[in-house]
Amino acid sequence: MKTASTAAFGLAVGGAGLRAASASADAPAVAAGRRRRYAIVGCGSRHRMYFNAILGNYRQVAELVGVCDMNEGRAKNAQKLAADAGVAIKAYYPSAPNPRTPDFDRIIPEFETMIREAKPDIVIVTTVDAAHDRYLVRAMELGCDTITEKPMTITAEKCQRILDTQKRTGKKVRVTFNYRYSPPRTQVKDILMSGEIGEILSVDFQWLLNTRHGTDYFRRWHSNKKNSGGLMLHKATHHFDLVNWWLSASPVSVTAVGKREFYTPEMIRRMGLSGPHERCMTCPEGKQCGFHIDLAGTPGLRALYLDNESHDGYMRDRCVFRPDIDIEDTMNVVVKYDTGPTLNYTLNAFNAWEGYQIAFNGTQGRLEHSIVEQIYVNGADGDAAQGAIKAGGTKIRVIPLRGEARDHTPWTGTGSHGGGDVVMLDDIFLPNPSADKYQRDSDERGGAASILIGAAANISFKTGETVRIADMVKGFNRPDYPPMPSHTGPVKMPRRLAGNVLDRKRSGSKTPA
Repeated sequence: MKTASTAAFGLAVGGAGLRAASASADAPAVAAGRRRRYAIVGCGSRHRMYFNAILGNYRQVAELVGVCDMNEGRAKNAQKLAADAGVAIKAYYPSAPNPRTPDFDRIIPEFETMIREAKPDIVIVTTVDAAHDRYLVRAMELGCDTITEKPMTITAEKCQRILDTQKRTGKKVRVTFNYRYSPPRTQVKDILMSGEIGEILSVDFQWLLNTRHGTDYFRRWHSNKKNSGGLMLHKATHHFDLVNWWLSASPVSVTAVGKREFYTPEMIRRMGLSGPHERCMTCPEGKQCGFHIDLAGTPGLRALYLDNESHDGYMRDRCVFRPDIDIEDTMNVVVKYDTGPTLNYTLNAFNAWEGYQIAFNGTQGRLEHSIVEQIYVNGADGDAAQGAIKAGGTKIRVIPLRGEARDHTPWTGTGSHGGGDVVMLDDIFLPNPSADKYQRDSDERGGAASILIGAAANISFKTGETVRIADMVKGFNRPDYPPMPSHTGPVKMPRRLAGNVLDRKRSGSKTPA
């Protein structure tokens, strides 16, 4: 097997990789100018990356001016952490919370108070997915640019509100797809752009969630579609965006089937227990259950959630087999694209390992790529970084239509999401990031293109019918993507196979028995 020589990642991407460690060095050059003012709404585990970045490497170009959360305890905890870093900010939270019925799909009045008082330039939204649209829309209406965690939102109706508000106000929406910035995923984009496998005709994509990380979605707020849109939105948005970006294409139609067959009350009884019960902390069968988590004994989770339950009633350790769960654990999706390719995608949430396998089938060959991710639970101390790649867990192979397969040496990075977060944070916070030929930053159009696939899949789950993206929203403009090999130009003829049977017949030779 041949090995393709590959330049070091930083050089291969025109400096983007080198920017990964450059924030502190670059910041003094712009320190004389006014720092951009940021406010964060949503102080759960998601906000930590942005919070730590603003108070750390980017403190000379970025200023945190306020935090807001529906939970008083989490908002005050973020305020204290900022104070510990030498930054005094005000925390905003509801004055009259209801601890028995947390309502995630709402905007709290104190958010608008924060905008008026703190006067941020940019609002970072890291709330529960169902509330993204409300905070994005109101922030833009109040004159702020916005940054949001994926998914941008969870339904076509909410997506329409964001698209309409962005056009009306002219404010910016940035959706942080950190997987685009991960060195090996950028490398796959580089190979596809080069035309090494020609024009892409189809994609086979399998994503696996294990019974540690995958299970965690079924005990948190994600386990109800009204909060998360299900795994088709909360998790698969990452994957759909990767394919959209890898192909430089926009989805046209979606057909899907989904089911919940593992995380059910019947399954826990088949495993020999009498449950399900309400939560791990009070479960009478916790010592016998392989899915039990120790919320009280995990400092990071305790500080964020258990210590703050009294403020809104949110329980972080609910039983993953309880009957009120309404998201799927096994999903199959077929997507047709405007440039011709078809995606065959599967997501499984109870597998033996975590990661993915993908294959691009092109007119000149096939690209096979796989990544094994390390085990982690979001918010827990001592686990691997979120989305970190297992050592030796990345493979990239190109197989020509005729010829010997060859392995590409993977580009590498460090940290969460396969080294993508640190590169993305430079792109977000540095005032003048380097030009990026891969166009890895994404706005509301990329956010919409990804979530509309998941929202269409949810509809198809119910109806069994194909859903057209054009029927879901109005005024959706195709995202900007890098150029790819032509879908109309000449196609190189594969070389003849040695000992071709037709050649022997034409020459009069006999075909061997």
